[in-house]
Amino acid sequence: MPEYKNTAGKKKPQKPNKFLNVVRLGIFWLLVAFLIYSFTTSLNGDGFKNAEQRTITEVLSYAKAEKLEKIEVKGNELRVTAKDKTDLPKNIISRKDGSGTLQEQGFEEVINEGKVSVEIEDDTDVFGIILDAAFIIVPTILIIGFLIFMMRQAQSMNNQNMGFGKAKARVYGNEKKKVLFTDVAGNEAAKQDLSEVVDFLKNPKKYEKVGAKIPRGVLLAGDPGTGKTLMARAVAGEANVPFFSISGSEFAEMFVGVGASRVRDLFAKAKKNSPSIIFIDEIDAVAHKRDARGGAGREDEQTLNQILVEMDGFDNETGVIVIAATNRVDMLDKALLRPGRFDRHVNVTLPERTDRVEILKVHFKNKPVADNVDLNALAAKTAGSSGADLANIANEAAIGAARNNRKEITNDDVTEAFERVAIGPERKSKVMNEQERKITAYHEAGHAIVGHVLPDSDPVHKVTIIPRGRTGGVTWFLPPEDRSYKNVYELKDVLARAMGGRVAERLILGADGITTGASSDLQHVAELAREMVSEEGMGTKLRDQVFNTEEVNFFGDRAKIYSEKTSEIIDSEIEALTKEANARAEAVLKANKKHLDALAQALLEKESLEEKEVAAILKGTSMPAAAKLHD
Repeated sequence: MPEYKNTAGKKKPQKPNKFLNVVRLGIFWLLVAFLIYSFTTSLNGDGFKNAEQRTITEVLSYAKAEKLEKIEVKGNELRVTAKDKTDLPKNIISRKDGSGTLQEQGFEEVINEGKVSVEIEDDTDVFGIILDAAFIIVPTILIIGFLIFMMRQAQSMNNQNMGFGKAKARVYGNEKKKVLFTDVAGNEAAKQDLSEVVDFLKNPKKYEKVGAKIPRGVLLAGDPGTGKTLMARAVAGEANVPFFSISGSEFAEMFVGVGASRVRDLFAKAKKNSPSIIFIDEIDAVAHKRDARGGAGREDEQTLNQILVEMDGFDNETGVIVIAATNRVDMLDKALLRPGRFDRHVNVTLPERTDRVEILKVHFKNKPVADNVDLNALAAKTAGSSGADLANIANEAAIGAARNNRKEITNDDVTEAFERVAIGPERKSKVMNEQERKITAYHEAGHAIVGHVLPDSDPVHKVTIIPRGRTGGVTWFLPPEDRSYKNVYELKDVLARAMGGRVAERLILGADGITTGASSDLQHVAELAREMVSEEGMGTKLRDQVFNTEEVNFFGDRAKIYSEKTSEIIDSEIEALTKEANARAEAVLKANKKHLDALAQALLEKESLEEKEVAAILKGTSMPAAAKLHD
């Protein structure tokens, strides 16, 4: 394969020239000083600011009367200085009649007799000539400079406007360290699907011989943080081809038609550098479903139409593959998903336990880790976490070690990082009085006992009454293994243990003593119960029936798509599930009241209890018949 040369290299930003800036500033202030000096000189008149005008005849009479001290002749102008103690002004200005000498003007007698001192200056006034020229040249220069400045500004704005239609894609391909599949831990199924794309880019003739066509596009779908962008970079790295990366939102602009222009520019660059890969992140920003409320004039629809046109315009020899990423496949337009556009759909799923171990090893690889750090145990606790979450845990653990002035990351740092990422940092500054601590202890103990006793609940991992994030305390339930599905018994146990905190408060404080501490629990119960009934078909009256909660109608309003009668049945089903959960939690706590008191007391003393400590305190708890759902 020919070596790729990045023709879209970035220009290095030019450093400002300090010398030129100083010169420009100096010239500016010199001009200002010159104008001020010229203006001042013109006003002052070289010391004759208060001089009075007299005729040449009057000046001659003053000279004959010996009232003058000196006469300065400069061309046709006379500057006369009167003697002291006369009735004349000190300074007088006059002009000769014609161009004759002073003697020819009648002053021969007074000059010969020495009645007045006469000084004749050179008629050529160099400074005056320069000054007069400056008054013409300097404004001209300033006007021309202003016009040049305005022209450059207009050119800059024009260049900027011309750049609106250029794609803002970042180009990769010449990096010394490329991203490869070995750098992507987990998601083996996705890597297998993408490895065929890599093989096609490397060996296109092998596929062409058997009549196989290059896939026009590959759609990476998955939750946020699962590594879709990294996977696309790995495809480009493995194939050793240029990689044009752009976000869907970068196509948008305030001017209509700019998005479509950027699409054309992006595909033109990719074809010029083929074989290549175009990666569009968050493609749902410009490719969401079109409906009757849209129109040909909408900017996002013009952008989507141009993407469809460009992908249709590919032939088998272009060597350009489009990879797009989204976490909302349901929002994409159907025209984009059909064969011939995005031929291959790859699901980038949340990592399983074994994958999480490998991901954690990658993120802890270049960090000093103590021997007591168990990444397998951490992987077991992080079910449902994405690769980005795991990277964040590793980073928080390193920050915690540095905060405590340790040279290695210990197991305590890892545990604290996991809890910080999962539910937030400890709020050590929050001070609770004894009554609040007691209520919190019984509340969390209620959750823990109900979850411990019910047979289909996940085991208790940790209980604490130390405030974290927005919570006053936390009870953690972690599954022993990753599960893809949950049955109705497991979900009902989740509802019951969520009600355990409110029921425990009611048992200790009475029906009128309950607090707002259970607000988030009750919200969780309401949401889960509604999901079970309307989305999972787990209701009693509406068994195996699914109802979308709402949809957007023609006018853009959100509305339910089922009848009021069905809505009433759904509400009654949710109420029944909530009452059942409340009754089961109450039965468990009443049957194990002494264990509730013991666990609450232990929490008041230690504040945090680990799994083994909780299990030791709750040893001997019983399962009441009223809480059973099945044998």
